[in-house]
Amino acid sequence: MTKHSLGIVLNGVTGRMGYRQHLVRSILAIREEGGVLLPDGSRVQLEPLLVGRSEEKLSEIADRHGLTDWTTDLGAALADSRYPVYFDAQLTSVREASIAQAIDAGKHVYTEKPVAESVDGALSLARRAADAGVKNGVVHDKLYLPGLRKVARLVDSGFFGRILSVRGEFGYWIFEGDWQEAQRPSWNYRAEHGGGIVIDMFCHWNYVLESLLGPVRAVTAKAATHIPSRVDEKGVRYDATADDAAYAIFEFDGNAIAQLNSSWCVRVYRDELVEFQVDGTRGSAVAGLSGCVVQPREVTPRPVWDPDVPDTHNYRAQWQEVPDNAELGNGFKAQWEQFVRHVVADEPHPYDFVAGARGIQLAEAGLESSRTGRRVELAEVKV
Repeated sequence: MTKHSLGIVLNGVTGRMGYRQHLVRSILAIREEGGVLLPDGSRVQLEPLLVGRSEEKLSEIADRHGLTDWTTDLGAALADSRYPVYFDAQLTSVREASIAQAIDAGKHVYTEKPVAESVDGALSLARRAADAGVKNGVVHDKLYLPGLRKVARLVDSGFFGRILSVRGEFGYWIFEGDWQEAQRPSWNYRAEHGGGIVIDMFCHWNYVLESLLGPVRAVTAKAATHIPSRVDEKGVRYDATADDAAYAIFEFDGNAIAQLNSSWCVRVYRDELVEFQVDGTRGSAVAGLSGCVVQPREVTPRPVWDPDVPDTHNYRAQWQEVPDNAELGNGFKAQWEQFVRHVVADEPHPYDFVAGARGIQLAEAGLESSRTGRRVELAEVKV
């Protein structure tokens, strides 16, 4: 079997997402499998160059995983022709400048979202990449959740008929950092560092909703900072300047509606940390991270509202589990494989910087709606 190699500059691997999802569960997992399988049956092995600000952390990570190439000098990494791909998992506030630097160095770019701090910034990067002739992509991992992959199969089969609505609940309680350590880094709660649940999650919700209902046409949202003060990684109390919860209604062509609650201030009483219910004229589905259940029109029960009589229906028992029917692996790894095939074999990759700009547009519209108390319509994003 023919084998090729592809060098990748990984910037931000000392952070939680960069290390856990992108390095360990994606790049290193792909390496252990012998590389990414290409359409012609050959494989391309990934050769990572770790980049970050801390020599100590980089050295420790490299030693832990038997890697040899790391540096704190981004400029030197981008100048190395052995690494034609650049990946960015840094703070949102510094990402745009680094991506621009990578494009100017002739690198193909794959990045965490949001790709920039504004729609204009993302579109500027898209134009820059087009002018440089480099390929680009943005993380869209939620589409690879096993639960949503099952929903995608149902959509493709016509199971739902006409989709009427989507209802979603996402979130869990993030400890304030005083009596228990927070599960997310403190920059998430600082607007000046690119934090906030709207900019974080609406970028995800945009591509998820596009896959189900098409482009979002309007949004009405309310963002909130429910916990005004938190304690950071060094034990220092700070003011939370970013939103930690958002409640939104999204509108689509054909009168379809989506309602999504996103919160880092909610205690979980559902099967999984995220849950979507899709209701259509011919059937409904409820999906989480991995599971998905359905209820077709033909077997829908006939509840009757009567508050004076105890309800004896076991509603959960009236739904049917959707089988895996395939190996549904890690979503981050799957999208890495997709981008590598895009770079090496020119396979399609629709989740580019323009797609990333649409996610930022939705976040900006949500924040505008929250600030003004008005419904905000979305125009088409054009480069």
